[in-house]
Amino acid sequence: MAGLINFENEEEVKAYLENIGVEYSFQCYKEKDPDGCHRLADYLSGIKKNFEGAAKVLKENCEKNLHSESCYKLGAYYVTGKGGLPTDLKTACSCFLKSCEKGGKKSLDACHNVALLVHDGAGNDDEKPNAVLARDYYVKACEGGFAPSCFNLSTIYLQGNPGIPKNMSEALKYSLKACDLGHIWACANASRMYKLGDGIEKNDAKAEALKNRAKTLHEEQHVPSRPLKFGE
Repeated sequence: MAGLINFENEEEVKAYLENIGVEYSFQCYKEKDPDGCHRLADYLSGIKKNFEGAAKVLKENCEKNLHSESCYKLGAYYVTGKGGLPTDLKTACSCFLKSCEKGGKKSLDACHNVALLVHDGAGNDDEKPNAVLARDYYVKACEGGFAPSCFNLSTIYLQGNPGIPKNMSEALKYSLKACDLGHIWACANASRMYKLGDGIEKNDAKAEALKNRAKTLHEEQHVPSRPLKFGE
C-alpha cells in the first residue's frame, strides 16, 4: 500500500525521518506554529541527538511564544547544562514558572519544580529558602492531582517551616490526598499519624487500612509487567 514505511528497510526509515524533520521545520519557521517548533525540538534532540539545535529552538519557542512544554523542557536543559546551555537554576526556575502559569501537559510538573527550587533557595534571586512561596506552588500542583506536591505539602506542615507553623491537621489532609493519588510514603505517614495519635485523634483501624494501602502500592510498583499477548 502506498505511503506505508517498511521499518526493516534502513534507507526507507532514514528518508522517512528526514521528511519528518523537513515537515517540522516548515511548521516552525514558515507556518510560525509553536507546536510545530516544539515538535522540531523533540525531533532534533530525540532523533538527531542535536541538543544544541534543540536548545536554540526551545529557547526561542519559550521566550517568544511562551509555549508551555518548550519552557518546561528548556528549564530541564538549564538544570543539567544540556545543549550547550549553562547550568543555571535561577533561569531554570524562570522557565518552569512560565510553564506553570501557562498551563499544559507539563504544567503541574513545572509548578512542582518551581516549588522545589524556591523551597531550597536555588531558584530565588537572594538564594534564600522561601517555604511560603514554595507552598503556593505545591498547592497549585497538588490541586491538579500531582502526588509529589501533595506529599511535600504534608511534610511542610508535619515539620513546620519558616513562616509556616506546624499543623497536623493540614499534614494529615495532604498526606491522605497524596496517598489517594498513589504516593506510598504519604500512606505510611498518614498511617503512623493515626497509629500514634500524633496531633490527631488516634484510630487503629484507619492506621491499619493506610498501612495496607502502602503495602499494596509497594507490591504493585514492584510486580514485573506481563508481556502483552496478541489479541489482548
